[in-house]
Amino acid sequence: MLSQTREEKLIELCQELIRNPSVSGKEEKVAEATKKAMLEEFGFDDVQIDKYGNVIGRIKGNKPGKSILFDGHIDTVPVTDESVWNYDPFGGDIIEGKIYGRGTSDMKGQTSAMIAAASYFAEDVNKDFAGEIYVAGVVHEELFEGIAAREISKNIKPDYVVIGESSELNLKIGQRGRGEIVVEIFGKPAHSANPEKGINSVVKMAKVIERIEQLVPTEHPELGKGILCLTDIKSEPYPGASVVPEYCRVTFDRRVLVGETKESVLAPIKELLEEMMAEDPELKAKVSYAIGRETCYTGNIIEGERFFPGWLYSEDDDFVQTAYRGLKEAGIDSKITQYSFCTNGSHYAGEAGIQTIGFGPSKENLAHTIDEYIEIEQLCLGAKGYYGILKSVYNK
Repeated sequence: MLSQTREEKLIELCQELIRNPSVSGKEEKVAEATKKAMLEEFGFDDVQIDKYGNVIGRIKGNKPGKSILFDGHIDTVPVTDESVWNYDPFGGDIIEGKIYGRGTSDMKGQTSAMIAAASYFAEDVNKDFAGEIYVAGVVHEELFEGIAAREISKNIKPDYVVIGESSELNLKIGQRGRGEIVVEIFGKPAHSANPEKGINSVVKMAKVIERIEQLVPTEHPELGKGILCLTDIKSEPYPGASVVPEYCRVTFDRRVLVGETKESVLAPIKELLEEMMAEDPELKAKVSYAIGRETCYTGNIIEGERFFPGWLYSEDDDFVQTAYRGLKEAGIDSKITQYSFCTNGSHYAGEAGIQTIGFGPSKENLAHTIDEYIEIEQLCLGAKGYYGILKSVYNK
């Protein structure tokens, strides 16, 4: 499947994507590089860029049939200080069998492998398969898991989805989702020389936090606990020189289990706040989900509540077994497990109900690190795995 020439093309594509910085909201250059590679180097039939800036390439089989989407995000987290890197974060340098750079492992390497695998499969079978293969370079995933993906599934309506996030070549069949929960306290300002004339929102919030952290987390036998973690706290005015703060806001990161809804996740906190407000007439509190709003490189606004559902399939699910067989036939000894983090699968599987699995080269813990890299061996095995999944799906 991977000749030396094909392997070199795959490596060069990964390097090219790395050399185009693409922090969330500024993916235009890498999107154009991805589109160009799909059309000019890898023989895709057509490539579209949607309103958010997602790049969607298509290879059409000779007969109608099922469609499969390979999802890889092309945005990255920032490089805050290049001086602490030993290698150029945007150089794509190859050293001792590793490609270095921001996004190599999360996840331009995987996106490159998916593009190559789709192309090589179509070439090897002379497009004699029933269906359509899509590869998407998705934007804004680092800030909005699944939000930009909504536009993709709406437009192409795939039957199957493969999430390419790092899995060390294991087959992922689920994940916890994520919700950003905001609790707000509304107090009353006063001079700090006379604090009794005000209502200190921070003091009230301290008591609320203590009670919230006593809530018993939900639990799932396979996905684990619905962890609730305090991630930030803000008060107003700030700086608060000589002023009793009138407003305080905290954010909790809540890991969402399968079957939990927006309403069920908020319910225990709502009930607790109502109970505390009944006990303390001065306490005025509100709970909601954070609203994210960002500008895409296309100029369009991407916006939504920060709630991303969990999802989980049975090991016996038809698509899971089809993918598993394909990986085995490709010589990859995958274990069936779940992702420990949130992915675009929150939309495809959790919201849209599309049969979804995850599979990708590289280690999960290399994402967002200094001197991020992907091993060339892993990159090539990832491409072989995606190729194997395609062979199994289309019975080739």
